[in-house]
Amino acid sequence: MAMRKRSPRYLESVKKYDSQKAYPVGEALQLAADLGYAKFDETVDVAFRLGVDPRHADQMIRGAVVMPSGTGKAIRVVVITSGEKIKEAEEAGADVVGSDDIIQKIQGGWMDFDRVIATPEMMGKVGRIGRILGPRGLMPNPKLGTVTTDVSKAVKAQKAGTVEYRTEKTGIVHVLIGKKSFGKEKLLENFKAVAGAIIRAKPASSKGTYLKSLVISTTMGPGVKIDTNDATVVAGGRL
Repeated sequence: MAMRKRSPRYLESVKKYDSQKAYPVGEALQLAADLGYAKFDETVDVAFRLGVDPRHADQMIRGAVVMPSGTGKAIRVVVITSGEKIKEAEEAGADVVGSDDIIQKIQGGWMDFDRVIATPEMMGKVGRIGRILGPRGLMPNPKLGTVTTDVSKAVKAQKAGTVEYRTEKTGIVHVLIGKKSFGKEKLLENFKAVAGAIIRAKPASSKGTYLKSLVISTTMGPGVKIDTNDATVVAGGRL
């Protein structure tokens, strides 16, 4: 397998820090942002490597968290509901609201949205488009707050910047925590929210080290290791 060719800018940025060192959270956040060299506003991502086995259902870490500083992205929200909830969704700021018409539209190939919220009575019909929404991570789910009777709260949470996370087969969770332009303080607030949620989600059946490693990076920049002990303290969690 051929090695990935790195750009001169990437190779130059790697020289500016110790890639083997695990930095305190605040320092790592600032360093990752400083090392980003793209001309566009890069996304900042954190990879959590966890001591879990996703093959076991009780060790699948999955959830959603509202980012205190937002995500830097405009989120288009679709609500599939009926009756009085239609007006509630519209007043809460949903971009598209409907019932069977929305389901038919999605069946026809329309996918111009980022989140789907549904009320419980519509889930039987939403199941028809599960094969379309599921692979894209868009299927409404009670655990993620996207199947609910409190439509107003759900819409506002998604618009404010709710980020979903899920363990991959390798035990890694990738989470977007904002944009490079956010600056250290806003990124730190989002990091605390995400790290705290993931730490609290530690399954009882998980043995050994739970938070094995943490790496933060921008879209184009190199990965910066974060000290897991400091991350736990900053997030206010206990392992």
